[in-house]
Amino acid sequence: MDESQSEWKRLDRFVEMRSAWLTVIGEHFQDDLGKNLEYWRVEKADSVVILTMKSDQFLLPVPIYRPGLDQVTLDFPGGRVPPDQTPEIMVPDILKRELGIVPEDIFKLTALNRTGWAINSSFSNQKLYGFAVQIHPDAAVISEKIGATYPITFSGINALLQDLTCLQCRAMVLEWERIRTSPVM
Repeated sequence: MDESQSEWKRLDRFVEMRSAWLTVIGEHFQDDLGKNLEYWRVEKADSVVILTMKSDQFLLPVPIYRPGLDQVTLDFPGGRVPPDQTPEIMVPDILKRELGIVPEDIFKLTALNRTGWAINSSFSNQKLYGFAVQIHPDAAVISEKIGATYPITFSGINALLQDLTCLQCRAMVLEWERIRTSPVM
């Protein structure tokens, strides 16, 4: 593909609203066919989703209210990546906050994707990073922090996928399963 033909020309930025969570930007562009377009986009910090496993079970935190959906949802631990941090550095803090798991109890940390995946490339710059974490089998778990467990079996993974409505969480479960079941090369 000839990239010079696919680039759009930014004509102006007519609005920019900043908050601690995101920046909303409105711009006018001229596309590669010469058509003028109004375009809105959001700049957000990248996200991390952590598949947490202990003794052949997935551990998920207590479901929490999601204002965007106006409902409580079941999700894996996750959070934002501040601009001065890397996704991997955030994993222990997120696990401590959401599941009460201390860094010493992390037995194995595996990146599921080294390059962040675009969450909604037509609207946002945000990327998603996923990790699979194995917790020491003898690590203490705070039962009040656990919202659900699913066995790491065919039927357990299917039940988990039935219950998860978070597309980012589902994508990471499917990527983990793809990696886990791929033939070793």
